[in-house]
Amino acid sequence: MINTLSLPRTGKFAILASALVYTGLSFGVATSGAPLNAAGTPYYSATLAAPASETRFVAGGVAWTCEGATCVAGKASARPLRICRGLNRKSGEIANFKVLGQPIEAEELAKCNG
Repeated sequence: MINTLSLPRTGKFAILASALVYTGLSFGVATSGAPLNAAGTPYYSATLAAPASETRFVAGGVAWTCEGATCVAGKASARPLRICRGLNRKSGEIANFKVLGQPIEAEELAKCNG
């Protein structure tokens, strides 16, 4: 009998099944909002003057998740004012904008909305 390095059919099926399960779980974790909230305070948080029209969207290069007029997002490499302006362009006037739980200065908020 010739000995080859190929796997038997049952071994190939097990590898395929494992890969599918792993991919499904990875995709579920990547698309859920839980990691943002599980880490505690989000990096950016904003209160809009009016409720957001979408629950999830990208603005200012950041993925935002909103519930009513409250929106949160993870960290980005841009300055907070640029992130705030991007959110303003997408969702309208911003009543409050926080970075790591600290509100930005009133002057910066005015620039954001201006």
